[in-house]
Amino acid sequence: MESKKLQQKPAFDRIDRHILRELRVDARQSNVRLAERVGLSPSACLRRVQELERAGVITGYRASIDRARMGAGFLAYVTVGLSDHTKMSQEAFEQAMSQADEVVECHNVTGTIEYLLRVEVADIATYKAFHTNVLGTLPQVTAISSFIVLGSPKDQRR
Repeated sequence: MESKKLQQKPAFDRIDRHILRELRVDARQSNVRLAERVGLSPSACLRRVQELERAGVITGYRASIDRARMGAGFLAYVTVGLSDHTKMSQEAFEQAMSQADEVVECHNVTGTIEYLLRVEVADIATYKAFHTNVLGTLPQVTAISSFIVLGSPKDQRR
């Protein structure tokens, strides 16, 4: 019975979704303020947040960093195609990306390419160095396409 309970998806209602939206905007707000914003008493709100944490819906809290102020204001999405589709080739590529500070996200995707990267660096010269000296040196990489971000009218990660 217990294992069946763990496998079930928790039921989310409108208030749970509102709590999650509010925490996405400001995870540091007090429980009292959060409760006011979602229309609950502080104790009921705290119970719901704790249940969302126990259920693994809320996996942690993190700082939102203005990367431009840290000197990494140039953002590119990069698609990468591999010549070899073996597990060893994918693992080697993923290991290389885990070591590359410029890569803040690496996603294995479906379609005509294997990976989508989010690359954040200081400027185009730094991006060119990453493109040439990191991606360009990996033997399994056969295709690279870069999409330079001009603006981000909606980015809920920040």
